[in-house]
Amino acid sequence: MSDEKISLLIVEDHRIVRKGLLALLELEPDIVVVDEAENGMEAVACAIKHKPMVILMDIAMPILNGIEATKQIMKKLPETRVIILSAYADDNYVDKALEVGACGYLLKQCSPSLLVVAIRDAYNGDYVFSPSIETRLKHLNQEKIDNNGHSKFKTQTLSSRENQILQLIAEGMSNKVIANLLTISIKTVDKHRQNLMKKLSIHDTAGLTRYAITEGIIENSQHSRRSSN
Repeated sequence: MSDEKISLLIVEDHRIVRKGLLALLELEPDIVVVDEAENGMEAVACAIKHKPMVILMDIAMPILNGIEATKQIMKKLPETRVIILSAYADDNYVDKALEVGACGYLLKQCSPSLLVVAIRDAYNGDYVFSPSIETRLKHLNQEKIDNNGHSKFKTQTLSSRENQILQLIAEGMSNKVIANLLTISIKTVDKHRQNLMKKLSIHDTAGLTRYAITEGIIENSQHSRRSSN
């Protein structure tokens, strides 16, 4: 094993899970946790600040989800290895994670030993998956490649900013709140909202919310919690 320590960023919106991961990984002599983040926006800022070698990234988080955060981080820090650590095993989530540059996808019910080995393997340049996901990927591999050997992954039609604003709209935030959060004008938010509706051929906020849930940008439970508050 190399003498170099693996710098790690933990991104998880549930504090008890985040602290549990921290306690577990602090026991490993070759891993050092450089910071924690509780949403995707914080994750991007922390990644830029610390330039960690590996990031453990949750998917379903407020403000900015893990897929979009990974996309932004990979653009700025292409050498960073991002492992998605999620409770969701849906093929759609796995596909999106790989599309934006994640090097692995682990389920939260995986064993602590598998998680630690996966961090080391990711650091060494390998792709890492929970066994059930790896098996499915092997079966689905041919379906993801066309007759010319090209990937069939869908190209994203929305920009990073549009994806972020779509998530915030779907979470029930007003234009004013979004503008304050992103430090942009209300007029700019409204323009993004109109562009989203035009691009997606959707004509109201409810439709944007349904689209965000269908595409895995937010969980249905996130929307439900917002609506009940």
